[in-house]
Amino acid sequence: MKIIIAGAGEVGTYLAKMLAQERQDIVLMDTNEDRLHFPNSNAEILSVVGNPTSLKDLQEARVRKADLFISVTPEETTNITACILASNLGAHKTLARINNYEYLLPKNKELFNKLGIGSMIYPEMLAAKEIVTAVKRPWARQYWELFGGALILIGVKIWENSQLVNLQLADLLSDQKLYHIVAIKRRNETIIPRGVDRIKAGDLVFFTTTRAHVKDVQQHAGKKDPEVKKVIIMGGSQISIRACQYLPTNIRVKVIEMDKEKSHRIAEVVPENVLIINGDGRDTDLLMQEGIQDAQAFVALTDNSSMNILACLAAKRFGVVKTIAKIENLDYIPLAESMDIGSVINKKLIAASHIYQFLLDADVSNVKSLTFANADVAELVARPNSKITRKQVKDLRLPRDMTLGGLIRDGEPMMIKGDTQIQAYDHVVVFCLDTAMRKLEDYFN
Repeated sequence: MKIIIAGAGEVGTYLAKMLAQERQDIVLMDTNEDRLHFPNSNAEILSVVGNPTSLKDLQEARVRKADLFISVTPEETTNITACILASNLGAHKTLARINNYEYLLPKNKELFNKLGIGSMIYPEMLAAKEIVTAVKRPWARQYWELFGGALILIGVKIWENSQLVNLQLADLLSDQKLYHIVAIKRRNETIIPRGVDRIKAGDLVFFTTTRAHVKDVQQHAGKKDPEVKKVIIMGGSQISIRACQYLPTNIRVKVIEMDKEKSHRIAEVVPENVLIINGDGRDTDLLMQEGIQDAQAFVALTDNSSMNILACLAAKRFGVVKTIAKIENLDYIPLAESMDIGSVINKKLIAASHIYQFLLDADVSNVKSLTFANADVAELVARPNSKITRKQVKDLRLPRDMTLGGLIRDGEPMMIKGDTQIQAYDHVVVFCLDTAMRKLEDYFN
């Protein structure tokens, strides 16, 4: 698949490197030649100095041969214009990064499709929705709905109080399988577990389950479910504004923003249950004054990753149950996990998760990149006569870096056991390490 990515910023560069590892034919275009140098990367990326709104530059990049054209420059108008031009020059699919949620409304979808924009992504809005999910379920590190919520992926930190500690996974098997443990993150290693593996205190464990058994995962993991009544947000960014608009109105929200003019602008667009405080969120006296001791969640959303981590650590010292940090530096994410920061928001990974669905095949409906693990969760459809349908799961000899988390058959979700046989057109959740992504098509096509 030939993919042209316009915009060699953080998101574009990350996508280019990630997709190049999947043996995709990647062209990365930017007007600034300095952004197109990757001295420490082994990825095979063709760099093109050019303007994505220039017909000449797009033609020289051979956009007519592109299976997918992605424009993720910082300028929304550039991205929209580039996708319109690319589509009219022959690109098969286009995707534009935007910052106006109105463009995503269903009533406007047909208009943009006619213009040649196949899909749009608003990373800040997606990040805000992840924050709201984390606030609603403070006991989970990660909580994702797959197949429209029929199956759920949950990442939970396991402590000594959990009944799962030191339990061999084979002992969890029963006729009524409540959940499937698809991965264990232990220190810096991500493990695709087998029946002989055991869960240890301090592990970050990823479960797949159905909506009916989310409570079972919570109870077996030894987690309470405190009601979140008050949230403090540090940093008045676009993500902050969107999160304030999406949070339930019965939750009291305080946003602390250092810039006075910005504080006034934010106050004009947030709901009535949100109070804007002009001040420094690192000031412990200010936090005490604003009642951090009574807050159940603290969200750090400044542009400084290290500041966000430190602010969350300070909030935990005040007894805040749930902390969420925006961390754009990928190298800092393992550090945040080791420091027990509750949840991490990273726009690059969010964008990658959304865009991945275009890549492997039309039958790959969704892929999510896990923040705390070098792994992905894919939703796939089993094709007739594909390798995955020929034997029971226990006899498939799946690679060590891949496991099946659950499936949807005729609209009904179910867990997968050893004697399960995948049928044609089953919708299957596959959990795999980075090394296994390219093996998926061999099993499902």
